[in-house]
Amino acid sequence: MKPMWSKGVTGLFALVFLYASGHLLYIWYDSYENKQTLLEAKAIYSDPHLFQKERSSKGENAFDELQSVNQDIVGWISINDTVIHYPILQSSDNDYYLNRNYKGERTRAGSIFMDYRNHPEEAKHTILYGHHMRDGTMFNELEQFTDEAFFYDSHGHFFDTPVGQYTIDVFSVYYTTTDVYYIETDFEDDEAYSEFLKEVQARSMYSSTTEVSSSDRIITLSTCDDTAGSDGRFVVHAKLVPHNA
Repeated sequence: MKPMWSKGVTGLFALVFLYASGHLLYIWYDSYENKQTLLEAKAIYSDPHLFQKERSSKGENAFDELQSVNQDIVGWISINDTVIHYPILQSSDNDYYLNRNYKGERTRAGSIFMDYRNHPEEAKHTILYGHHMRDGTMFNELEQFTDEAFFYDSHGHFFDTPVGQYTIDVFSVYYTTTDVYYIETDFEDDEAYSEFLKEVQARSMYSSTTEVSSSDRIITLSTCDDTAGSDGRFVVHAKLVPHNA
């Protein structure tokens, strides 16, 4: 009986090992495939910020080509000195692109996507979401803003749409939870919006010299904080400055 029991345990461990190995292989391959797919998008878009005089024409041509792949592509986000250089998707809800790439194909990493309530060119408060992927992709490197030197010295961050280009001027970064409603998009009036701006500035780890008022548009980048459980979030708020302003 003992040898048979021993063989059974050995077989069980072998099955567990094979399952775990297969799962890890799937995660690795999914990560590899996602990175390759994103390289295709980056090749289409290139980097118009390196050639200031050509930004408008190159950006528009790139969006024409990207939108021929998927009409849900509404913008592009670039954070300097990070791997964050991605297309922005938008659907009729905030679930669809959680687990789909910019081609609409299933992937664990999902996409960087805009809140379904936003209009890219009209929103006072534009909100972008992205996973905190352990392979370093998507919004994982947003946490570089927790480094004081990076927060104060970083520059060259951009948010582009088919009709406008904006510099991202970060003014607030912090950890929070979903209990804090930092994703408000509708404000009763300028006073309510000003109060919201004061609240998110007050939460910041660091004090920024960037002045933000009710006449400004802002963008929020939101990702998970895995150390705080499923409700944990890491948030970056920034002022949108039109490129030629």
